[in-house]
Amino acid sequence: MATKTKPLAQGGGTLRRNLGLWAIVGLGLGYMTPTVVFDTFGMVARDTDNVVPAAYLVALVVMVFTAISYGKISSAIPSAGSAYTYVRESIHPNLGFMVGWTSLIDYVLLPMVNCLIIRSYLEALFPEIPGWIWVVLYCILVTSIIYLTMRGTSNLNMILLVFSIIVMVVFVVMVIAQLMRGDGAATVASMTPFFHDGATMGAVLMGATIVCFSFIGFDAVTMYAEEAKDPKIMPKAILLTVLLGGAIFLISGYLTQLRFPDWNEFAPGGDMQFVEDSTLPVIGNLVGGPVLMAVLTAAGFCATLASGLASHASVSRMLLVMGRNNVLPQRAFGYINPRTHTPTFNIVLVGAISLLAIPFTLELIAAWINFGALIAFTFVNISVIAWFAIRKGRRKTPGDIFSFIVMPGIGMVLTGLLWANLHEDALRGGLVWTAIGVVYLAIITKGFRKKVVAFDENQAVTGYNKVVKVPVDES
Repeated sequence: MATKTKPLAQGGGTLRRNLGLWAIVGLGLGYMTPTVVFDTFGMVARDTDNVVPAAYLVALVVMVFTAISYGKISSAIPSAGSAYTYVRESIHPNLGFMVGWTSLIDYVLLPMVNCLIIRSYLEALFPEIPGWIWVVLYCILVTSIIYLTMRGTSNLNMILLVFSIIVMVVFVVMVIAQLMRGDGAATVASMTPFFHDGATMGAVLMGATIVCFSFIGFDAVTMYAEEAKDPKIMPKAILLTVLLGGAIFLISGYLTQLRFPDWNEFAPGGDMQFVEDSTLPVIGNLVGGPVLMAVLTAAGFCATLASGLASHASVSRMLLVMGRNNVLPQRAFGYINPRTHTPTFNIVLVGAISLLAIPFTLELIAAWINFGALIAFTFVNISVIAWFAIRKGRRKTPGDIFSFIVMPGIGMVLTGLLWANLHEDALRGGLVWTAIGVVYLAIITKGFRKKVVAFDENQAVTGYNKVVKVPVDES
């Protein structure tokens, strides 16, 4: 009798419970990429009339309500999964499919966002080289790496997370020193970054719909529900991820806003390209010259590259599950290369889609991603009401009404409010994608007469799956 590593298969085995609270929180923060606060700072400052922290505060409040709902439903349905899993189990598989279909916008476009951010970094460092060249090179590099192997990056993400936070602490210290010597707003204590005469609630809400993109990833920790040492820590892990991530964004955004009270500092000569793409390199240069610019850009570059690899592999794997279950054409999407043991068609397809980053701006792609994310967040709140208040009948006491109707109801309204304030192009594009999903669902369910097959990302389909140690008899 020997112990071998055997891939997890449907219906066999369980994932190893070896992740503690802070390991899960670290994975969530790494997925959120803290340096993204500097990437979107210019466009948010422009759209909110220089109250970026106010936009983050509104987004944080919305995310806290949603995180509480995630915690409740993840305890009730502790299998690894996300919004579409919870909606499928608490409401209906077909509606779960539609939430998952809408979430595909996030999955497919996240690699493109990372590509756009990397492009802006390299354009800042090498302005004489056309940006499209960096897009092509990045797509070839990432696609090639994942084409050959789809290894997990959690350890790398943790290292990059620590490095990014250290760099951000250095940045914060430098900004505080500059404010105390009279630069920017010349103070470290002011309410102006949250409110001033020119700021409006409508503009703050518009900014909140953009920075919501910064929080995407906190829900990813639900994927580790089956690996937590104790399932009871999941609600705490989800909430801590949101609160710590929000604190990082708020502190960084607040001090950066004080240091740069006017967003026009990022657009010399009225060049909007400086605020429509990442402003991280510009902020680094203005605060600490070429040295800090290089260090801050390096931190952002490493974290974004790791996120790019993870998101590219993730969507390729999700498409593979959909192909294996015949949700998408199995011949193409369900194919695994026998030599590389990777879903090569899906990997190349995602790489090709990422090439579309050449003509787009970070602002527009982030808005499209937020469309899918806010739909998912809204339905997580609805699923809490459906599961506890309706299915389980927990609506008879004031405590249950508050916990399972009022709280998720507020979260549902707040996420819906942000969704309604999305960029018009994002709303149009997202609604078209949703309509395509409805038509496709009608086809594969023969006019909604049968339930659709699930396509959870955590389903076991390849050797890339998380594995467990099981005894194998070699006799």
